[in-house]
Parts: sequence; C-alpha cells; structure tokens
Amino acid sequence: MPLRAFLSSNKGIFHENRTFPVAAGLFPLFLLIVISLFCASCKLPGRGQQPSANAIHGVTKELAAVARKSSPPGTVIRMKLQASAKEPQLPDWLEVTLFTETGAKDRQTMADQLVRSLSETASRHKLQAGRRYDKESSSSVSFQAGPRTTHFVEIRFVSKESAQKGKPGADLPRLAIILDDLGSDRSAAESIFAMPYPLTISILPHHEHSREIADEALRRGYQVMLHLPMQSVANEAPEKQELRPGMPAAEVQKLLGEMIDAVPNAVGVNNHQGSQATSDPALMEELMPAVRNLNLFYVDSRTTAATVAFDTAERDGVPAAFRNVPFLDDVQEVSAVRKQLQLALRGAKEKKSAIAIGHAHPATLEALREFLPAAHENGVHLVFVSELVH
Repeated sequence: MPLRAFLSSNKGIFHENRTFPVAAGLFPLFLLIVISLFCASCKLPGRGQQPSANAIHGVTKELAAVARKSSPPGTVIRMKLQASAKEPQLPDWLEVTLFTETGAKDRQTMADQLVRSLSETASRHKLQAGRRYDKESSSSVSFQAGPRTTHFVEIRFVSKESAQKGKPGADLPRLAIILDDLGSDRSAAESIFAMPYPLTISILPHHEHSREIADEALRRGYQVMLHLPMQSVANEAPEKQELRPGMPAAEVQKLLGEMIDAVPNAVGVNNHQGSQATSDPALMEELMPAVRNLNLFYVDSRTTAATVAFDTAERDGVPAAFRNVPFLDDVQEVSAVRKQLQLALRGAKEKKSAIAIGHAHPATLEALREFLPAAHENGVHLVFVSELVH
C-alpha cells in the first residue's frame, strides 16, 4: 500500500485530540516510528530480483579486466555477452587461454590464483562461485546469483611450441607483421607455421579451413585475428557476408559475433578490404562498441586514406593501432616484397614501431623466410601486433 494511502486511511491515529491522543511534542517521533515500521514491511528495490542482462555484462567486462591484469602478456581473453531480456537464462561466457611451458602442478597453481582473483571480483557483486572442474589442460568455474548461473569461465592452457619471441628487444624498435586472408589454403598456413617467429595471422571467417587454422595457430603459439570482411568502394570480390554502410547496430553486432565464433582464439580485428565501410562514420560508430564488448582490439588496415576506423576506435575506448608502412605485397614478386620489407624496417626505426601487412602468397613467404632470421641483427624486435595497440 502506498505510504500516502496508509496515512490517509489511518488519519484518526494521528489527530492530536481524537482516537489516539498524543502529546504534540511526541507526535513527530511517533510518526517517524510508524513510517519506519511501514517501510520495513516493504520490499527494498531489487530485493529478490535477478540481475539484469546489463548488470551481468558489466560484471563480465570486469572479470575480463581482472583476468587480463592477473595473466602474463600474450594471454588470449575472449568473452561472449549472452544474457538478454529474451534469453535471461543464458550465462555470459569468458575464456582465458594461457601460453605456458610449465608442468601440471604449476598450471594448477596458475589456475588457482586466477580463479581466486575472479571469485573476489564476483563476490563483490554478490555472486557465489559454483562447482569447479579441473582437467589436465583446463579448469572451469561458474558464478551464480541464487540458483541462476550468470557467468561461466573456462581457463585453458596451451603449450608454447614453435612461435618464438626471439631475442630480447631491449630498446630496439618493434615491428609487427600481419599476414591476411588465411582460411582457404591449409598449405599456406603450414608454410607460416614453419617460420618460428611472432607472426600475427588474420583469418577470414566461414572459409573451408578457417576454424582449424585458428586452432592450430593457437596451439603452435601464433597470434590470431579476425580478418573482418567489409564493403570496398569498387566492391571487388566481396565475401558472402560483410559489413556495409547502412546496417543497423544490432545487425553489425550479430554479424561480428558470428564471425568471431567462426575464427576461434581471435584476440583482435582488422578489416578485409573495407574502403567504403571504414570511411563511413556511422558504421564505424556501430562497429567499435561491438568490438569493445568482445574484449578485442582493432587494427585499421588503412585500405583508404579516408578511413575513420582508427579514430573511432580510439574515441570509443577500443585498444587500436593502424598499418603505418606500405603493404608488403601489392606486387607479388620476391624482389618487390624484399623492397617493401626494407621500407617496413626503415619505418619501424623512424617511428619506433611499425605494423606491416602482407598475405600468404608464395613470393611473400619466400621473402619472409629470408628477412625474419636477420630482423634482430638489422635492428628491430619482432613482436605480435597486440604489443603495439594502445
């Protein structure tokens, strides 16, 4: 019953000279007591209610941030915001992949420490830890609000194999090389995996070998990105699905989520083609919140000078960077790629860091096999692209 109605229906109680005489001086105190008793019988806002989807998503993002802070550099952190008004029973999902050379005992210790940090964060939000499951190469735990599971967290351990970070860079300029358009040619991926250097592989979604290449890249210690198809000005060789200007925000978010699912282990995004899309402010303003909500970074391939992708990403709080040296293989000849690699080398030295982009063409791979072993001696430190985003 509303308080005003309660007071009105019992107004005789509070009349100084009627049903319940009360000294005028004590009346305010008596009124305060009655109001307090009345309010105590009411439900406090939110009591007994399940957390909203937005509240759950907020905790998920905080858990991802805690996982990032509590994990070594290079850790892959993926999250999926599944809870919604239509499907409130779906828990949000967080996956943490740690690269390690340690044994089972040390892995267990790492998992214990990470789960402890996550549990402390969840506890601050009145969530309880559910049952934990431990396997040789993974641990998982859920968090609950009463009987409802709101979050599911999986911690995976991947052994470092061939991708090396090379010699310590000290104060050397850093160079990151992204190889685009993977997904259809399994042999091209194998050629990259034969080069033990920190190359970043950007994979097109929904191609024949997209998923297996992404899984193998992670197993071997390479960094994976989603090569996100976007509309170009000339619209040459478009993918079956791509981001286009005019798409509503919900469709952009849905499409990005489906493409990320098709390229497991991706930690960031760069555009495939996209000269039309990346120069459209409205589309980029719809894309970047979706990228941020998946805990990804964005690298602007800069396929057009009119791009607004990097600026939009920075404004929306998405860790971002952009290609700042010429493409490596516009001309698919070994000698031409060699020249472009030298430009990338020079650019890294001048700018202190550089991001170069090429493709898994035979000429590019041959030139890289010559260039990569001598990169450190030539004055640059090879790094994954994630080390150059900010």
